[in-house]
Amino acid sequence: MSMTKSEVSRHLADKVGITKKQSDAYLEALAELAYAEAKNTFVIPGIGKLSLKESAAREATMPFGPRKGEKYWVPAKKKVKFTVAKAAKDAITGGGKAHVASNGGMEGMGE
Repeated sequence: MSMTKSEVSRHLADKVGITKKQSDAYLEALAELAYAEAKNTFVIPGIGKLSLKESAAREATMPFGPRKGEKYWVPAKKKVKFTVAKAAKDAITGGGKAHVASNGGMEGMGE
C-alpha cells in the first residue's frame, strides 16, 4: 500500500530532524515549483524528470464501427511526461542485474 502525504511528511521530518509542519511546507513548495517549471523540464535529482511535451496534430483512421476506414484529425495537445532517473530505477528494480547472453538469449537452442 502506498504512503499517504501525511506519512511521507512525517517520515521526512523524522529522517531530517525538522518538524512535520516544516516538512509539509517543503513538500508544498516542491510541488508548486515542479508545476511552474515543468514546461522547462523539472529535475528531482535521484528520482526523475518532469517535462511538458507537445504532440503534433495528426491524421488517423477510424479502426472499427460503421465509420471504419474513415479518416479524421486528432488535434495537437500538451502532455505531461515523467521519466524515472536511472538511479531510482536501479534502486527499485535491483540494479538491472538481469543478463542477456551475447547471442540474444538463444543458447542451447540448437544453433
